Amino acid sequence: MVTEEETISSEQMYRIEDNGHTNFGMKKVLMMENAGHGIADFIVSEKGHDLNGKKIVSFCGTGNNGGDAIVASRHLSGYHGADVTIVLLGDADNIKTEEAMVNWSIVGKMKSIRILRGTNVLDLAKKEVPNSKIIIDGIFGTGIKGELREPHTSAIDLINGSDAYVVAVDIPSGLDPNDGTYHEKCVKADATVTFHRIKKGLTGNEEYTGKIHLEKIGIPIEAEQGVL
Repeated sequence: MVTEEETISSEQMYRIEDNGHTNFGMKKVLMMENAGHGIADFIVSEKGHDLNGKKIVSFCGTGNNGGDAIVASRHLSGYHGADVTIVLLGDADNIKTEEAMVNWSIVGKMKSIRILRGTNVLDLAKKEVPNSKIIIDGIFGTGIKGELREPHTSAIDLINGSDAYVVAVDIPSGLDPNDGTYHEKCVKADATVTFHRIKKGLTGNEEYTGKIHLEKIGIPIEAEQGVL
């Protein structure tokens, strides 16, 4: 059982990450690598080591949540032989951070990963989802704000309408990380891999989060000083 004192808000997590990056030299690109690797390791531990040829679809937004999912996709394809498709929801030119762009550039050079993008991305995704065994939800993370719009709302419908095992990155897309309320649409995950500490909105929301797995991503515990 997670106590209230053990959980953190999205703002606290941002400050911890910034402190780790700026004052400790634990660069955010390393945090993203550790997060994505942790997602891949969790999927392997839950679904078995033989993922060779199994279809995985990663829905990725243009923020760091999508970046984490992109890293996980690289590991699942490159090291575990999964048949991976990345669905980019948004314009690649609008990828928000350097660390996410670095990882987007890497998978763009990988012939082993199929990438869907563009104005008809959802039509393309509809052909991939029915055959998928695993879906990674990397649409929105703890920075979600305001009303959900297309193509994100339809992507959430696609995910929730599938028979695949759904893993949410940090928090299910559509769930508020701070108070646990949900938007008009919210991913219903079988499992959620969250990072560093449990986010406040995850507790008591098993219908959306499924099993919660906490993954440490290398941030020094001292980076919490002055924040918690």
